[in-house]
Amino acid sequence: MRDEGRSGCPINATIEVIGDRWTLLVLRDVMFGNRRYFREIQSGSEEGIATNILADRLKRLVAAGLLTREDTGRGQKAEYRLTEPAVQLVPVMAHLGAWGLRHRPTTERLRVRAELLERGGPELWSEFMDELREAHLGIPRPDPDRPTATDRLARAYAAVAER
Repeated sequence: MRDEGRSGCPINATIEVIGDRWTLLVLRDVMFGNRRYFREIQSGSEEGIATNILADRLKRLVAAGLLTREDTGRGQKAEYRLTEPAVQLVPVMAHLGAWGLRHRPTTERLRVRAELLERGGPELWSEFMDELREAHLGIPRPDPDRPTATDRLARAYAAVAER
């Protein structure tokens, strides 16, 4: 969806889509937590997102072209998937996490993925983006035999969570 926005500034255009308090957190949970259903996103929210806020943000993200919503039959759960523009936010998320590591108080359990993404840099981000494309868009990874970035992120998180 492309609308006029407040100005022709690319930063403003981006902020108008992802600049509120909850939108990036919803994308984070779909991206890094592989949460695809409303209840998974809501119950897994570290920040405790309210159901009405989540419903609104999911609608906005679908309208903005960052998520798709699999229309389901009556009584079935709707599945949300990342689109290519959302996948391309991985470097932005990595940079936001790195900034937060340096300038904001964080917990060890919740900072471990950001540390790994920062250390892994563009190569890791690219691998992760390929995995997201496969999982959400059905595009096979270029090197399916290579260990996944998702597994490395999950192992790093699990190692800290076990302490």
